[in-house]
Amino acid sequence: MATREQPSQGVTPDAAATQPRRPRVLVAASGSVAAIKFEVLCRSLAEWADVRAVATASSLHFIDRESFPSGVALLTDADEWSAWGRIGDEVLHIELREWADAMLIAPLSANTLAKIAGGLCDNLLTCVVRAWDYSKPIYVAPAMNTFMWDNPFTSRHLDAAAGLGVSLIPPVTKRLACGDYGNGAMAEPAEICRTLRLFFGSQEPF
Repeated sequence: MATREQPSQGVTPDAAATQPRRPRVLVAASGSVAAIKFEVLCRSLAEWADVRAVATASSLHFIDRESFPSGVALLTDADEWSAWGRIGDEVLHIELREWADAMLIAPLSANTLAKIAGGLCDNLLTCVVRAWDYSKPIYVAPAMNTFMWDNPFTSRHLDAAAGLGVSLIPPVTKRLACGDYGNGAMAEPAEICRTLRLFFGSQEPF
């Protein structure tokens, strides 16, 4: 006579289905010297979240792709076009919008800020922003020279972004890459990670 199979000692399928998943964070870098910290930022976020990264062509001048975390996909404009061949194929900026629970742009350059404020979408990063579901959070950490940060256009563009629901992680005052001392440096990766972690810590489990 057949004996009844004993329950598995591991996690049952039903239990596995109820396990909370990790948050999904889409991290993007635009063209600023602060992008040299992008790898560190992505690595820190990946300790507690699933991370995908988007880099503009300009930001790639500062990102060390060789040392980028192996578990984090680094996507560029070329991936946007190579992923699509005919009607019915995946559109990358739409897929990323649907995948992510939150988006973070760090560093956010003056140029990309202006594009977002004006609704332009001429690369993968700005296409995601233009398609974004603003019921989900999007954070930006600006990085630019003090003269650019103090320019009247910057406050106008930040107001426009805030009107969309974009949350600002303010820059800090320090010695800038150009040698000037003033406000406009990107917040440190640890502070940026803390801001995202606080948001997800206040949400229901995924």
